[in-house]
Amino acid sequence: MSPLIRLLASFIALMMAMGIGRFALTPQLPHLLSEGQIDLTAAGLIAAANYLGYFIGAVDAMFARRPEQVRRRLLGGLWLCVLLTLASFWATGFWPHLFLRFGTGVASAWVLVMITALSQPLAMAAGRPRLGALVFAGPGLGIFLTGMLALGSNLLGQSSATLWLVYAGVGLAMLLVILPILPQPTASVAATATATAGASKSAGIPRLGLIYALYGLGYIIPATFLSQMASARFHGQWQADLFWPCFGLASAIGVLLVSLRRHNPNATRHWLIATLWLQAAGVFACLLGSGLGLALGVILCGTPFLACMQLVMQRSRELAPQATQRNAGLLTACFAVGQLSGPLLAALSSHFSGGLQPALMMAGSGLLVAGGLLLRPLNAPALCANDGAPTVLR
Repeated sequence: MSPLIRLLASFIALMMAMGIGRFALTPQLPHLLSEGQIDLTAAGLIAAANYLGYFIGAVDAMFARRPEQVRRRLLGGLWLCVLLTLASFWATGFWPHLFLRFGTGVASAWVLVMITALSQPLAMAAGRPRLGALVFAGPGLGIFLTGMLALGSNLLGQSSATLWLVYAGVGLAMLLVILPILPQPTASVAATATATAGASKSAGIPRLGLIYALYGLGYIIPATFLSQMASARFHGQWQADLFWPCFGLASAIGVLLVSLRRHNPNATRHWLIATLWLQAAGVFACLLGSGLGLALGVILCGTPFLACMQLVMQRSRELAPQATQRNAGLLTACFAVGQLSGPLLAALSSHFSGGLQPALMMAGSGLLVAGGLLLRPLNAPALCANDGAPTVLR
């Protein structure tokens, strides 16, 4: 089967697992809040459960060494994303949504890590590394899809339960289409993971891990609560539902732009600083509370969203090309800790101040600090042979 077809299947898998499995909560929050199922503090805790599940799933996926282990997690993650989304149709109140979002976090992490491990060598072998990079525009278009479905649901006056059912149906259709054409795990995937397991780490990786944790904290608050902030600003009118799909579309465009950049260590560092500070500006723009502020937040937070992830992983490969797999796992853990901290911070902010303003201030400040940590360059070794290859997203 053509590698391009398998790369397309990988793209759709990430659309479904991330757009529906992981990020479907964001456009649902205004509905859940207006229906009285949860309050803003509970919403932060449910989001935190989702990111805790993502952390656990990503760490577990690091130990998938044999082809059957890779395939089991990939298929299990895809089916769980659909089935747990379907189960959300019957969920009411805080605890059911918390447990279901935790499960979809685990499942979406399995899919992301396994698709990364399978699609990138496939793209390299086919001589199309940039197409491999564009696989990671899938989450952005998945967000766009869930946002547009939420807009249609709002215009038709449907409840959150109906929208969960729609998401599950769309996810199932996408899964059935790609099942026969997904990339197949081979022994080389396990060999690569084993070969890098004992590699030594670079002195620059811990600092990069701190930067990635601050990024996880900084982006996740607007990414989680953007729809809720827009709904509050527009009083539940349909215009509020435009912000989330635009965020996803902007993030997909950002991946495309970064995939076209020139590859060298200084360029990666400079692009990473720019994306972090652009996101900081977007977070601070959300503090304005106006339609213009939220629109700036969509553009400035959304466009660098997925691109920043690519750049961090590329930078880790430049600093330590001999330990790509292990350092990707370490950075994934740091990122997940930052993500987990974001909703918890939002819950505290909502509980003590009645809003998200203090949390947004801390998130934006963290992104400024993260960019500042990159101002002092580290000496990277000579670029590895596959520098032009797409970076690993975790």
